[in-house]
Amino acid sequence: MKQLKAVLAIIMMGLLALLPLRWAQGLGRRLGRRIYRRGDDDRTCRITRTNITLCFPELREAQREQLVKASLEETGCALAEMGVSWIWRPSRVLQKVKRVVGEEAIAERLNAGKGILLIAPHLGNWEVMNLYLSQRYPVTAMYKPPQLKLLDLLIRKMRARLGSKMAPADAGGIRLVLKALRRGEVVGILPDQEPERAGGVFAPFFGIDTLTMKLFPQLAAQTGMAVFCGYALRLPDAQGYELRFSPADEAINSRDLAVAAAAMNRAIERCVREAPAQYQWEYKRFNTRPEGAPKLYRR
Repeated sequence: MKQLKAVLAIIMMGLLALLPLRWAQGLGRRLGRRIYRRGDDDRTCRITRTNITLCFPELREAQREQLVKASLEETGCALAEMGVSWIWRPSRVLQKVKRVVGEEAIAERLNAGKGILLIAPHLGNWEVMNLYLSQRYPVTAMYKPPQLKLLDLLIRKMRARLGSKMAPADAGGIRLVLKALRRGEVVGILPDQEPERAGGVFAPFFGIDTLTMKLFPQLAAQTGMAVFCGYALRLPDAQGYELRFSPADEAINSRDLAVAAAAMNRAIERCVREAPAQYQWEYKRFNTRPEGAPKLYRR
């Protein structure tokens, strides 16, 4: 049954890849609007609304509701773009990168033979950013392999099209990452999903105590590497993407894990606030709570 799901997912991506970007995004936005109309009867809409309510208390209710609708449309776009991101030829995808902001500092460090750690939030289209970096620099990306073997094979093959190396999020993967940093490469990690309880520490994210990955701040402290944030912003009217890179808070290199984890979350939050509708709000980011704290999701 699991393999059948993987086959169907791959077929769907292949069909989506037949569409031009404008049509794919249009289809995604229609899907997002359909989810929005279902309201709290739909799990994706319910979680998105909860997260946005928690993270943007300063907004009026009507503003938050507008953000919920926009977020679900962008979530639909992210799904519909999977064929574009993973099946299109890399050269065709990279033609859609219209602007790049902040790359100079990254290029200067890498050209000097010094590695960098890259925070890659679930914001915009992170697969486009991986392709862009892979065609210009040596990149190792850490990821959590999916349970479906066929999807894992597809992910590794597609992300490696321009030479990007994949490191699983385990002890062997950490060794690969450390070697890559010593070689002066880019190491990219998506650190904004909930880790296993033993692999996390609570740190503020949008003012909420959030179970946060230990691994990234530990790598930053152990290696002393410069840390940057990066994401691919989806431009309006299917124009393409704008890539944005910026230095992270220097406190992320602190050997005090609580200080470093808080700095990492501040860096992610800063990026999210630049394009809040394009963040992955449909994910239960605040599911695990500190002892004694109330649950934040109804079901």
